[in-house]
Amino acid sequence: MEEDQVIAMPRIGDMAPEFKAVTTQGEINFPNDFRGNWVIFFSHPADFTPVCTSEFMTFASMEDKFAKANCKLVGLSVDGLHSHIAWLRTIKEKIEYKGMKNVEVKFPLIEDISMNVAKKYGMIQPQESTTTAVRAVFFIDPKGVIRSIIYYPLSLGRNFDELYRVLIALQTADEFGVATPADWRPGDDVIVPPAGSCGVAKERMENKNEDVKCYDWFFCTKKLDKETLEKKLLKK
Repeated sequence: MEEDQVIAMPRIGDMAPEFKAVTTQGEINFPNDFRGNWVIFFSHPADFTPVCTSEFMTFASMEDKFAKANCKLVGLSVDGLHSHIAWLRTIKEKIEYKGMKNVEVKFPLIEDISMNVAKKYGMIQPQESTTTAVRAVFFIDPKGVIRSIIYYPLSLGRNFDELYRVLIALQTADEFGVATPADWRPGDDVIVPPAGSCGVAKERMENKNEDVKCYDWFFCTKKLDKETLEKKLLKK
């Protein structure tokens, strides 16, 4: 039973588990303090490690981009607050990576020495490590619902283009009532959900005035230009 508690994790569609925590930006009540915003809640294995450093610099450099998409960032590791503060100071003062330097991390980084939060979110994967969190990413919508989850092992740094793509794709699905196909990027055609019956599907396929292209009753696409999408989703 104890091991099950360690590796248990919430699922897509669940409400994000609640917790209170101390962070580098003060105490937070999660996810209630972030209602009305999308949140990318992510874990990293440890402070003062190279892969995590490259990730935090990238997250911090992209924070404004995420903010324009109404998304806040919240990080976590099982290190203490003093370690977090010292590491982030070192990043700002000493580390240069891919043209990024003097990078200040302004989003909250949670202290989780007890591992209580990491265990609650299934961030501790015993076959990978029993003492550090893996690289978990939870996409949480403005209502506090978990919408997507991505896990990476300790050795693999995250793909930040993909993290942003997932966020925009989820928002696009909500805003326009569509789905996004493989390798979708803003500006690409989107998927129109299948009609509820064969009769409706046939009528849609035969409707030449509708802005929908159907290859068969179950596979229909339509254009959604990037400008329209960004006008709806992104803050100026």
